[in-house]
Amino acid sequence: MTYLLGLRMDGRDALVVGGGRVAQRRVPVLLESGARVTLVAPQVTATLEDLADSGRITWHRRGFRAGDVAGGGLGSFWLVHAATDSAETNAAVAAEAEGERVWCVRADDRHASAAWTPATGGAAGVTVGVVANGDPRRAAGLRDAVVEGLADGSLDARRGRERNRGVALVGGGPGDPGLITVRGRQLLAQADVVVVDRLAPNSLLESLPADVEIVDAAKIPYGRSMTQDDINDALVRHARAGRFVVRLKGGDPFLFGRGGEEALACAQAGVPVTVVPGITSALAAPAGAGIPVTHRGVAQDVHVVSGHVPPGDPRSTVDWPALARAGGTVVALMAVERIEAIAAALMEHGRAPQTPVALVQEATMPTQRTVRATLATAGRAVRESEVRPPTVIVIGEVVDVAGELDILHMGRAESGPGGASADTAVGDPPEGNRIL
Repeated sequence: MTYLLGLRMDGRDALVVGGGRVAQRRVPVLLESGARVTLVAPQVTATLEDLADSGRITWHRRGFRAGDVAGGGLGSFWLVHAATDSAETNAAVAAEAEGERVWCVRADDRHASAAWTPATGGAAGVTVGVVANGDPRRAAGLRDAVVEGLADGSLDARRGRERNRGVALVGGGPGDPGLITVRGRQLLAQADVVVVDRLAPNSLLESLPADVEIVDAAKIPYGRSMTQDDINDALVRHARAGRFVVRLKGGDPFLFGRGGEEALACAQAGVPVTVVPGITSALAAPAGAGIPVTHRGVAQDVHVVSGHVPPGDPRSTVDWPALARAGGTVVALMAVERIEAIAAALMEHGRAPQTPVALVQEATMPTQRTVRATLATAGRAVRESEVRPPTVIVIGEVVDVAGELDILHMGRAESGPGGASADTAVGDPPEGNRIL
């Protein structure tokens, strides 16, 4: 039987003897807890050497010596880890720690160890530690099950004494519900109110408790949706009523997601705001289609632009002539309706009509498809292939790299306008076609 205890190591000294793979796992956890770590080992892994070179740990480049735990000039320790590949050395470290009444974790022999390191994890503001009679594999499995339950809401984390307050702006990722961040999933599981867009991973809402209020902001292009002022008002109103509000958005909230406006509205109303970045479709959609937005010798720069207003419109702040001259990759969001005007502007200012274009529709979803064209044929490709939002447009020579790599075909290849190819998804794409 063990007595479980959470050690607060912030500002306290810990000794790790050994510099191999076990030490490499233990040291970062100690650093995250705030401990001051001293490492004793003649050789260490590259990761531990980097921590020493950066000054984050103190490394004594030698083997363990008698007296290292018992005030041999290294300091006074609260916790010791014996993690060498020598049972004799580990036994000596443990014996000295026992004599000094310092808890020692012995990595090689759980039965001889005075303390066991639990399998730890965190979710929903909860730290989980599992000790399974010193069996690390079983403890890790149980830990993972509990953490997953906290993260997905199947274990209710909303009943604690200290509840989350205010508003969390959560980026839900490009579409696939598995691509929301761990932090985003944790906060969603604790929400009292969720204000959600149509491009957010809406399937995640099904796992929420029945008493969570869902506010549908829609955001349907040219269709029914809440105004931004109404969204801002809903966030502030529910937060002021003492509810924890999650604003679940597609992609990243601060990349053409108007997250800055929502954060500002909350701040002006005195409502605390947490921002959780998301995987933006500007990068995920090209990756899902096998297109590296940068590639050695092809493109060293990427320009992400909004196409919600066309080139030449007084409301546009995009320098299209500069983009044409730059020659790098251009990723255009919200641009399907404006692709002909965008292509014309780029060609007018120097981009070749043969410049490759990829239109990635419903990226990372089972219905994802990629239509390939050129600047000269992009508008016709949109019409003939009936490309519709949400679609991310990639312009540049990197589009051809995807064909050379030949790693993420999305079903059958068809001939597109001007000889361009169209990769069209048929049912669920093969597992290799998904970003997981």
